[in-house]
Amino acid sequence: MPVQSLALAVAGVAVITPTMLHSTSSHSTSPQAHSPSPVAQQGGSVGSVGAADLLAEVRDCTPVSRGKYRSDQGAPATIPVCGTDDAVFWKADMDIDCDGRPSVRCSTATDPYFSPSTAFAQSDGRPLNSATLPFVVVPAPSALWDYRAHGVRGGSVVAVVYGDQVQYAVVGDTGPAGIIGEASYATAEALGIDPDPLSGGTSSGVTYIVFKDSRVTPIEDRKAAVATGEELARRFVNGD
Repeated sequence: MPVQSLALAVAGVAVITPTMLHSTSSHSTSPQAHSPSPVAQQGGSVGSVGAADLLAEVRDCTPVSRGKYRSDQGAPATIPVCGTDDAVFWKADMDIDCDGRPSVRCSTATDPYFSPSTAFAQSDGRPLNSATLPFVVVPAPSALWDYRAHGVRGGSVVAVVYGDQVQYAVVGDTGPAGIIGEASYATAEALGIDPDPLSGGTSSGVTYIVFKDSRVTPIEDRKAAVATGEELARRFVNGD
């Protein structure tokens, strides 16, 4: 059964709404200090949905993309975007997105491809901070797949599964139209994946589950993403 719309308040400000919104980012050059990202939950945590439970719900793929994506430039196109009534998902690698607000870990000094912007902005209009905020990158809209037509937007909640760990994140940036499988420095770090933008990431084994018509507001509220993600994951697994 479809996941019902939630009215979940976290710290009085975070809610899930069905409104489709797309924010634009503004540039910032002020370095930000690094703060720890929320630690990914182990599969057996009491009261939480485990990695195995989520993976069981996405074992079969009903493609919603019109073709398949590449994991990297030059790699074969083998990755479809799949869908259920409640979510879209894909199984891929993880490349590291270090874009957004400059920091000690993410800047032109650490990443020659660094960009000081993200497709979606935080509540004060500044770009997201990839070093501290767990977020996922979705491919830019194209004839292959348009995330906006499937209940996905900036701030949508994502369960990122790697091994026996689940990290809740938000959709925070867009990438190349033909490539999929990328997340922020903070997402990788929380999952124990090397977050270095040049040498880090992992070549396979990551499942990204984006819950349709969900949204964390403000997008940078990490605790809200976790609380909302846990609730949506429970509903997704239980068929509520």
